Amino acid sequence: MPDPFNSFLDMPQVPVSNAENGPLAGLRLAVKDIYDVAGLVTGCGNPGKAASSLPAHKTAASVQVILDAGARFVGKTQTDELAFSLMGQNAHFPHPINPTAPDRVTGGSSSGSAAAVAGALADIAVGSDTGGSIRAPASFCGLIGLRTTHDLISLDGAMKLAPSLDTFGWFARDIDTYEKMARLLIGEDAHRGELVRPLALDWLDALPSGPAEAAEYRRMRGIAENALGPITKASPLTFSPDELYWCFRKVQAFEAWQQHGAWISSGDRGLGPGVKERFAFGATIDAAAYQTEIARRDAFRSELGALLGDDGILILPTVPGAAPLAGAADAELLAYRERALMLLCLSGLSGFPQITLPIGTVDGAPFGLSLLGPAGSDLALIQLGRQVLQQQL
Repeated sequence: MPDPFNSFLDMPQVPVSNAENGPLAGLRLAVKDIYDVAGLVTGCGNPGKAASSLPAHKTAASVQVILDAGARFVGKTQTDELAFSLMGQNAHFPHPINPTAPDRVTGGSSSGSAAAVAGALADIAVGSDTGGSIRAPASFCGLIGLRTTHDLISLDGAMKLAPSLDTFGWFARDIDTYEKMARLLIGEDAHRGELVRPLALDWLDALPSGPAEAAEYRRMRGIAENALGPITKASPLTFSPDELYWCFRKVQAFEAWQQHGAWISSGDRGLGPGVKERFAFGATIDAAAYQTEIARRDAFRSELGALLGDDGILILPTVPGAAPLAGAADAELLAYRERALMLLCLSGLSGFPQITLPIGTVDGAPFGLSLLGPAGSDLALIQLGRQVLQQQL
């Protein structure tokens, strides 16, 4: 299949069976290369790991559910190296191209999956979200993306990065397809309250990166308000943006080093820039520091849970603006990443679900609006997302 967006990996053609009938029959499925697909190597974005690995004997559990529902596998997609990046620029491969804004990054680490769906090479694509790897690429590429409630959907047969943060996710261009996948994988929400109380936090609303981004976010907020009702300004959290940012960074980096440190230390793994430094940072964090951040995370989760209650939805920009330019300097990409993580870390630290909706543009490039709800409200967020998207029409 021609791939003008560098979204798929060049792998052997191996038959991957799927059901002929089912709710996803006729849909093309792409799979991020951290998930096992029987007969194919799981390379995790690192050529050395791919070269030293044998083909998987069994397909990852959640991917198999999708195949059994009738979706047809069309290929494995690029991922940032060991899924530890947010921009989609793996040093070992030609970078995926953002079909909606070719001069800008796709975002990562689910970079190839986002590019494949945005470029209409797949109808659905599996990814993962640890620090924002569904939400950021979805926002950058004009897609719908949900960071699911933590531990809601099985990650058996997937590479682990930071297990207390890792979540299963997927991309689609339209809400009907997105909901079909959710009903297949989730069934029903555990959360029973009706989400009728939109909320905003001043410091989140201040994170768009410039005047054009701030103006577009205000417009998107207006669409959400028309669809969901008046937005109430919430009382400030007791945690500062910097505290939450560093809590997330330290928890993620410590767990990532626990998962991959022994392998990285056992030879020259050729890790690309950025990824190498993030793993090195993880090696400096000791267990006591990690436990301090876990206690901070638990306190934050309780506070955000109390703020939302049974009926609250937090409205926020998904990321600070449109995707950075693909040719931006490393320092510029790093600054964007740090600002983005201040927005993305709330869902990650709390484990609560967050959906990003493609309703905005800045300089002709996509910019997403997010809704964040209580634990177990994933399907309810998709339904609210549908209301917001319909309001935009």
